[in-house]
Amino acid sequence: MSGVGPAGPPGPGTVFFLSDYGLRDEFAGVVHAVLRRLAPDAAVIDLTHEIAPFDVRAGAAALARALPHLGPGVVLAVVDPGVGGPRRAVALETAAATGPRFWVGPDNGLLLGAAEAGGPVARAVDLARRAPPDAADPAGGDGTPGPVTFDGRDLFAPTAAALCNGASLASLGPAVDPSGLVRVPAPTCDAGTLPDGRSLLRAEVTWVDRFGNAQLAVPPVAVPPGVDRVAVDLDPAGAAPPPGPDAWGGPEAVRRVRAFGELAPGEAGLLVDANGALALVVAEGSAAARFGMVAGSLVRLVW
Repeated sequence: MSGVGPAGPPGPGTVFFLSDYGLRDEFAGVVHAVLRRLAPDAAVIDLTHEIAPFDVRAGAAALARALPHLGPGVVLAVVDPGVGGPRRAVALETAAATGPRFWVGPDNGLLLGAAEAGGPVARAVDLARRAPPDAADPAGGDGTPGPVTFDGRDLFAPTAAALCNGASLASLGPAVDPSGLVRVPAPTCDAGTLPDGRSLLRAEVTWVDRFGNAQLAVPPVAVPPGVDRVAVDLDPAGAAPPPGPDAWGGPEAVRRVRAFGELAPGEAGLLVDANGALALVVAEGSAAARFGMVAGSLVRLVW
């Protein structure tokens, strides 16, 4: 990379950090250390480091859920099964009015959906494995190639730090056409009618949280408000959990409710969750365990 280029606008002061690194190893902490060294005035907020390993789609969904609550700053997201391979490393700038302006990570679908939800992608650059100004040389300064397995530390964190320090996007790599950025496929959500006239909605489980609540790729209006009971069944075409002794025998009728408190302990229900999507839940229990669902399962809702 040739020089810093023209000075950019004052850098955003917050890095929002998401990864599949977990907390058992030092990976997330090392990225924090790099950010602290290169942009000591930047605040770093950990969104999560418990994305399932290599699950780009889950990471993209987590970013989309978090976006409405993020202020100005840089999103640093690393779920990167293709690290060191042909996938591009990118930094994006959006026309966001209030939320994050910059997005840094692999171009594998992780960034684009959430970035576009905050505003159109105005510019994108290919980081091309060239660390931005003031980055540490992981090769030890002797000019030999460094490792290519930890771009979170060696490429993405220095890029985020440079943006926090006011570097312009153009100084960080050659421009790429935003229309060519990778996006994850949209989750399944199909509506239809059964031969007996009942309504059918076939929807993908987009997320199972730590409580076992199963979020569906269904806007609340897809099930009319007057429907107070819905039959739930699994579609065998979707992802299935590992077999176990408590495999669900479904289908089951569940009540449409507004809050967990309207359900008796152990009762299943369908409600609008905190992110505005329909979710299958069990009061004081796990809907995922009850219904045998994982992210990617297909659910049939009939009423």
